Amino acid sequence: MEIAIVVFVIFIGSFVQSSIGFGLAIVAAPILFLIDPLYVPAPITISALTLSVANSYSHWRSISFRGLKFAILGRIPGTISGGFLLLWIDQNALALWLGLSVLVAVALSMSNIIFKANGKSLFCAGFLSGFMGTSTSIGGPPMALVMQHQENDFIRANLAAFFVVSCFMSLMMLFSIGHFGREHIMISLPMMPATLAGYWVAMRTMHLISHQNLRRVSLGLCVVAGSAAIASYWF
Repeated sequence: MEIAIVVFVIFIGSFVQSSIGFGLAIVAAPILFLIDPLYVPAPITISALTLSVANSYSHWRSISFRGLKFAILGRIPGTISGGFLLLWIDQNALALWLGLSVLVAVALSMSNIIFKANGKSLFCAGFLSGFMGTSTSIGGPPMALVMQHQENDFIRANLAAFFVVSCFMSLMMLFSIGHFGREHIMISLPMMPATLAGYWVAMRTMHLISHQNLRRVSLGLCVVAGSAAIASYWF
């Protein structure tokens, strides 16, 4: 039963991210953390890496490495900071941090804040993405916020390309602090088919679903999941 829930959640998260550019970890991390904290952050990061490679391949013509270089530079210190956070906090505190990260991500996604996508903003977004992504696997919202007013294919392509590099960084950092090993790889294996299935379905149904409706539903799920993670800290 546990594996079935994990597979379903990853499928939904993969579908959402393939459709709007980010969201796998926001949807999956709080729920999988409640099932078993071992799923966060390494196994979800492995799924995100797999999905990002697939999405980068599909949208490679829209990738702009010129802009991404600033985000990747910011990602380096952010990744290191996120790794040290994991050494400092315990599992209960991580649940609280995870839940708060999700709710902040939702609030930012629903806001009317406009950031100009320049070198400075991309560097800062890359840093925050590295810090949040390495500690909780949720690194998409800062980058999505900076890119939100770009064309849809541009957002999907460049977020995917950024996540390929950033997931590698996070996994290297997690390995160096003992938070990524054989047991994480083993429990992530059933998640891989679900990840690719979500991507496959999204590629074939994206044109049938309103972007706004999908966004509303996914943000609603995130609020529930994030609130549950925070509640688990207190109870």
